[in-house]
Amino acid sequence: MTATDELLARSEARTNPGPAEDSSPVPALHVAIVTCMDTRISVPELFGLNRGEAHILRNAGGVVTDDTIRSLALSQRKLQTREVVIVQHTSCGLNTVTEDSFKDELETDTGLRPTWAVEAFGDVHDSVRRSLQRVRRSDFLPNTDLVRGFVLDVHSGKLTEVG
Repeated sequence: MTATDELLARSEARTNPGPAEDSSPVPALHVAIVTCMDTRISVPELFGLNRGEAHILRNAGGVVTDDTIRSLALSQRKLQTREVVIVQHTSCGLNTVTEDSFKDELETDTGLRPTWAVEAFGDVHDSVRRSLQRVRRSDFLPNTDLVRGFVLDVHSGKLTEVG
């Protein structure tokens, strides 16, 4: 059985198959959370979220990229979010590679060099600051005042705010 088959079986076995008929795609808390795809981060558990309260955007590193801005623009302009929370974390895989080394590896394996940025970083706090600035400076986002960034210590579960 593949992992996808396992997930489909679990989906079929659910007792609560989905949102109520009157649910809305508009997050009840009007917040979008940008975080890493790392499996150690359970966003609903981390923030005590219930279904329908927040948009959760995940990517490698939880960095704000052009695609993240695209999703935030839709979230804010069409789905009424007003706040952005950025959560990156300790012991992140993007802290173990460099931009050039990963691109070199991909080029060696495929014969193609990616045009996209890896967004590797040396210091997670600096990475959060860069992501905060990308949101705050984006012309595509109407709501850039209520933007906060955090580093999650994956060992202790503690969130530390980054200014």
